[in-house]
Parts: sequence; C-alpha cells; structure tokens
Amino acid sequence: MTGNTESTLKNVLEAEAGMLDVTDDPWSGFERRERNHKRRRRAVAAGVVVALAAAGGVQAGLVPLPGWAPGIQVAGFNAALAEGPVRGSLAGDKALLEGVRQEIKDVEDPDETWRVADREAIKFVYAADVGNERLVLALVPLRFGFLEDNSLIWYTGEAGAPASKLTESGRTDGGDSVVTYGGTTADRPGTLVVVGPRGSTVSVSQGFRYTPEGTVEHGPAQVQPAGTGLAELTVPPSPTPVEMKVTVTSGPDTIYDGNANLGWAGNSPTGLPELSDATLAAALGDRDLDRAILRSWVNHALSDARLGPDGTAVTVRWTGTVNGQPAALFTIQPRGGGVLAYAIHGVETSYRQDLRLLLPVPGVAERPIAWRMRAEGKDDRTDRVIVTAPVGAERVELQIGGAAPVAVALDGTGAGTAAVPGSAEARVTAYGKNGSIMGSTPVPPFETDSGGLPGDTEKTRVVG
Repeated sequence: MTGNTESTLKNVLEAEAGMLDVTDDPWSGFERRERNHKRRRRAVAAGVVVALAAAGGVQAGLVPLPGWAPGIQVAGFNAALAEGPVRGSLAGDKALLEGVRQEIKDVEDPDETWRVADREAIKFVYAADVGNERLVLALVPLRFGFLEDNSLIWYTGEAGAPASKLTESGRTDGGDSVVTYGGTTADRPGTLVVVGPRGSTVSVSQGFRYTPEGTVEHGPAQVQPAGTGLAELTVPPSPTPVEMKVTVTSGPDTIYDGNANLGWAGNSPTGLPELSDATLAAALGDRDLDRAILRSWVNHALSDARLGPDGTAVTVRWTGTVNGQPAALFTIQPRGGGVLAYAIHGVETSYRQDLRLLLPVPGVAERPIAWRMRAEGKDDRTDRVIVTAPVGAERVELQIGGAAPVAVALDGTGAGTAAVPGSAEARVTAYGKNGSIMGSTPVPPFETDSGGLPGDTEKTRVVG
C-alpha cells in the first residue's frame, strides 16, 4: 500500500464486508493481509536473524534485546516526509507534540508487538486542526526483536483535544512519499488531508462521471498552495461515498496520482438508500436468483462505484453457480453514463466480487463477458475463466494471444469455463444465428488494486 493510510480504508472495508467469502471481520482481514505483505518484504532480513532468534529467543520477544545489539532494517528507508520542520497550523505547539510523543503506544498485532524503538527519535511530520478534527502525523521508529522498521502513524481526535485524547487512526510505511487521511458521512462534514514532500504541489479533484464512451471523467482539479506539499480540505456531507482524486507533483514529475480513498458512513443499515423491490424485479426479469442476495450484491456494486440507486439502471445478464454457490453477472448504469459490469458469487452476507468492468454503451447488450478466477477463499490466481454469452448468441469463441480461436462449451445458463494462463491476453467473441459477430470483449487481467473507481485503470475498463 503506497500513499494511502489504512484508516482511509477502514470504513469502506466495514461497509463491504460481504465481499469477503469468509465471516471474519473485514478490517481484521485487511490488517492480516497487510502484515503478510510486510512479512514478505522482511523475509531477507528475517532469514539473517533466524539462528540468533532460535538460540536466544530474542526475535520471538521471549528475551529482551540488549541495548547494544544492532537492529536489522527490514528494507531500504528514505524518510521523505520527515525532512524539515513540522508542518500544519499546530506545528509550533510544542506542548501538544511532546504530549503526543509520550502517549504513542507500541504497535500491537495478534502475533507480534512492534515496540517504539526510541521515543526521542519520533519525528513529527504534520499537526493541525482541520474542520472538526485534530490530526497529528508522526514517523515512529519500531523494533521487533532484531528487526527495525519505521511507520507513518496518524493520531486523531476532536479539534482542540489534548494529546491524551488522541488515538491511533491508521498507519502506513515510513518510506511513503505521500499519505492521505480523510473520511465523510451522510450527515456531517468530513476532512481530507494530503501530506506530500516539501516543495511539492497537491491538486485535488472532486466528483466524476462514467462517460457513455466507457471512460471515467474526473472533476476539475483544484490546485492547493504551491510548494507546500499539503492539501487541507473540509468535505461536505454526501448521501453516497465521495470520490476525490489526488495528484502530487514536484516540478515536471508526478509523485502520486490516485484515489484519496475516503472512508464514508451512511445512516441506513447498508449505508446507502434502499433499492426498491420494483427495481430488483425488473433487473431479474425471468432469471432465478434470491431477491435478498441480489439486493446485497447490487448495494455493494453501487457503493464500489460511488453511485446511488436513484437514476441508476440495474440489469441481471446471467445467473448460475460458481464453485457450488449462487453467482450472477449484472450491470449498473447511471443516467446518461457508461455501463458497469459486476460478477459476484456467494450468498447474501458472504460473497466475493470476481469482476468489475466499465463498458461503453454502444453494443453493450451484445458483448460476451468473461472474467478470471482466484482460488476459492484465497488471493491465489488460477487459469480458470468464466465465460458468459449475450442473449441470442449461438456460440462463443475464446482466442488466447495470437492462437486460433476455440469454441467455449456453454451450459443451459449460457455460461462456460475455459483455461487461460494468468499473464496471457485473451478475447471472447459471440456469434449470432447467421454466423455474424455480435460482439467481442477482452478478458480483463487480474486487478491488483481495487481501491479506486472501476474504469480508472486499463484493468477495469474495455480498451479495445
């Protein structure tokens, strides 16, 4: 994870618990995956100390590490954000910052504790009251046995709160050059803070639309004070999740260009206005799928796409089973905009999103759509591809790279499976009764970052 703190994702993950095909709390699952990612990064360093750890019990925390023992840095480290004095309106409040320094706690994980290595070495990056919040960003040196690391950690509370009332609200890698913090709700203003390197300039665009051509068009960029490396914004309440794009530049170079990943919370149990029964019935037509399951899945898709139900058309294109569980391919289309396809399998409260893809409007109903599958309950990629045919198709062919196309055997639901190597480009083409081409669609690659809008990257939109 680069440039965005865990805190900005927490509310989104809680709201999208159904995406997981396990019943664990989604925030815990996210933290677990983040720990696994960091452990892979630490693998080389950890290997060096295995013998020492086994001999002395130091790495496991059973024996305190002697003060003279050198730590092993888990990765190359460049504290880009910690250069120079503290920034923000509270930068000169030495009593507050010293109070925060004393309040900073060790970082606790279920199976390991990263202790504050040197409290005096904590470096404050940013401190300010923004809107209704008090925010402090600190670079904290941490140590776990022989291993050393650094984390950028946000501490937050109500505006004006003393150090003792600030709590950890997210952390990211200490070497990140850009970090963001923010969140909004349906009924009260929120905040967005972006901290980039000194001398850089931050631009923020709010709002977007899915164009009929199948692209994402963001709102005009608002350039923040040049050279400060900061954006400090109060965000109005919103009835749907807010989309804000952040760009950070330094001279001619773009340091960061991506979604702000604002958390959002609504007032209803799902967070969004409820879909009407009439909308669901019209979306299903004569297809067979439990209404509660469809409602849950479409609500998830609307949240993921930052759309509300009003003015959004919903169409179920296919229903069947995947890995023995109910599955569906459906589309949502905002009024006057592009078409977003989602493939999901599971049940009402525990399901997995297999596809999200932005499509242009012309010919969308005649397109076959296929998606790659991960191993059930895991993130491991497989070579299995689900292929669905449009209504009226006589056959669907799959072409892998420059090889000759091969027919895909379709079942009674109009779907089939095929094998495509994970890194191979592939395309599916549907043919009508007279052998004419109805439509052709690339098989999207695996998506590696699902934090932004569908269609904002080539992996989540049709480009040919």
